[in-house]
Amino acid sequence: MSLEEDKTRLVEFGRYAEERCARKGTKPGTFTFLGFTHYCSHGRSGQFRVKRKTSRKKSAKKCKEIHRLIRDMRTLPLKVIMKKLNQILVGYYHYYGITDNFRSLSSFRFRTIRSLYKWLNRRSQRKSYNWGEFNQMLKAYPLAKPKIYVSVYAR
Repeated sequence: MSLEEDKTRLVEFGRYAEERCARKGTKPGTFTFLGFTHYCSHGRSGQFRVKRKTSRKKSAKKCKEIHRLIRDMRTLPLKVIMKKLNQILVGYYHYYGITDNFRSLSSFRFRTIRSLYKWLNRRSQRKSYNWGEFNQMLKAYPLAKPKIYVSVYAR
């Protein structure tokens, strides 16, 4: 068995990485694994913690996928569109909904809402919604809100 040279690198990581990197004048490294970017940080108490967030690459890919999906579904009834989007969002939240990743989940939901607004307004020759009307529609057909499903530090 051999390692792939392009995918393999040594990263300054761990509890004392911050101190060692400060001496060198660099930052502690990060690495991406299973769709999460792992990075060194501190908890509220100031103790070292490894935190995780959705990798930019995976997030961008999923946002483009959602954008294309909404574009293709824009002629369907609103009820059908919202049901399908909620299924996708909940599945996304189940996979990426871990401790310290709430900001990425919220960002994904916001980008989904922006895409939905754009494509629903392109269903006819004139604008279907302004933001006020669109928010009223979201109250009638709510999108799933982000939720943390897995606590990495629970015992």
